[in-house]
Amino acid sequence: MATKRAPFPLATALRDGLKNYSWKIFRDDLTAGLVVSLVALPLSMALAIAVGLPPRHGLYTAIVAGMAAAIFGGSKFQVSGPTAAFVVIVAPIVKDMGLHGLIWCQLLAGMFLIIMGSLRLGRLVHYVPYPVVTGFTAGIAVTIAMLSLNDFMGLGIENLSGPFIAKAGMIWDSLRMAKAADIGVGAVTLLGILLFPKITHKIPAPAVGIALGAGLAYALSHYGFDVSTLNTKFSYVDGSGVTHPGIQPYAPVLHWPGGSDPLFAFPTVDQFRTLFRAALVVAALAALESLLSATVADSMTRTHHDPDAELNGIGIANIFSGLASGIPATGAIARTAANIQAGAKTPVASFIHALLILAYVLTLAPYISFIPMAALAALLLVVAWRMSHIHQCIRIFRLAPKSDTAVMLISFFLTVFIDMVAGVLVGMMLATLLFMKRIADFSTLSISSHKKPDDFHGKVPKGAMVYRFEGPLFFGSINRTLEGADYIDSEVTRLVIDLSAVPMIDMTGMFGIKTFLMTVAQPGRKIFVCGESKITHRIRRKIKGESFASSVRFVTDVESALMA
Repeated sequence: MATKRAPFPLATALRDGLKNYSWKIFRDDLTAGLVVSLVALPLSMALAIAVGLPPRHGLYTAIVAGMAAAIFGGSKFQVSGPTAAFVVIVAPIVKDMGLHGLIWCQLLAGMFLIIMGSLRLGRLVHYVPYPVVTGFTAGIAVTIAMLSLNDFMGLGIENLSGPFIAKAGMIWDSLRMAKAADIGVGAVTLLGILLFPKITHKIPAPAVGIALGAGLAYALSHYGFDVSTLNTKFSYVDGSGVTHPGIQPYAPVLHWPGGSDPLFAFPTVDQFRTLFRAALVVAALAALESLLSATVADSMTRTHHDPDAELNGIGIANIFSGLASGIPATGAIARTAANIQAGAKTPVASFIHALLILAYVLTLAPYISFIPMAALAALLLVVAWRMSHIHQCIRIFRLAPKSDTAVMLISFFLTVFIDMVAGVLVGMMLATLLFMKRIADFSTLSISSHKKPDDFHGKVPKGAMVYRFEGPLFFGSINRTLEGADYIDSEVTRLVIDLSAVPMIDMTGMFGIKTFLMTVAQPGRKIFVCGESKITHRIRRKIKGESFASSVRFVTDVESALMA
């Protein structure tokens, strides 16, 4: 008996994970949550800085969205939070509309995601072509790496924005301002992240790399070298109006939309129009990355996630993140993989990771503020390298058809030099056109008569002709159908249209068949149409009432048509 599906899939992973929950499972989840929290803490701050906001907004996202997605999502092992993929989308929103615009963008995106989950669109992610995904993620990686060079080398560029060429030019012109101390800190952090896994995997390499970079920065500052840190770059104002350096040791606070805080005031109509388009892009990317990450988790654990519940969960997570003045959140592939490798068993591990980040903020904020900017930039460079999927790109170059390689390259270059939306939309359009061409190539037309018998119909009586269509009849292949009318002799008195090898027909295909029948119909000629009953029934309805309809008969097979 089939299981009845819930009208609104929600929290399916948590409900399933808590069945037969035990102390041993909790210990495994606690260990995994601790490991992932040490990875997510510096990365969340680095991503917030990359989009042009203070680090606390990334931390609030990891806390609030991490908890909400773990509770309401559809994957047992998914870890959600800020990710690098959003940088190229969110940075322009922050620059043009500020935090107020970003908050409302998240609220709208969260609603869109919930609508997608409610409509059960989760499985549509599998229709995004691999070359498009590879191309735009590699393009995002290049953009993130470019942004990271500013802090990695201590260039001090205050507003690194604009097109890719302009940003590259600003970095080139500022190279003379590079600080050896920042470069040294960044290099040590980079080496720690890359080399420490060769020693052990028990301690997260990002935490080790950041610690090494912070230790070197402390030593250098002791000898008079100026190293930029969170303390020197950011500040906050406490309840009494006093400004303090670093990140604030406060828990995120949820605000009600339209309340007294101007950040949460309702947008104007013009702002809403701009935000609507941006929110659609954020929602699409959040859905894509979350479901891809959940799919990766399934392949690692031999489990199955609920894609619709995952969409609802990440939608709710983005709404809560927006209300806490966070940044957009989605499933994070690297953190999810770390969660699995650390022994996570249920979504409780992801919830614990968010809870631990909250504990770090409340108790260790003064110490976290000494993390060097160059160390966070080094972490972003590693993320960009892993996000580039260089090995997959090489594999596409070596093995894929040239058309797929072209799609990947176009998506990559458009993402880098224009934006991610252009890269994805044009890539999808090209991939769709290529797909239609390949499907159309499968559609063939064969003709048999008493002069030209074939393997399908054998001997055909004199005066009869059989047209056999193979493959789908749709707007990409229907022209071949219409061209077939040119091959019919005026002596043919019995024309059989064999559609038994046609698996589907769209509206354009039906119109094409109608036009074909109208073209070949003439006095004294009988026309028979045979094929799958659903297809022939639709054609019958399409030609009903036409002047030539009386000369067309519908039969079950070619043999019946030839003997009628």
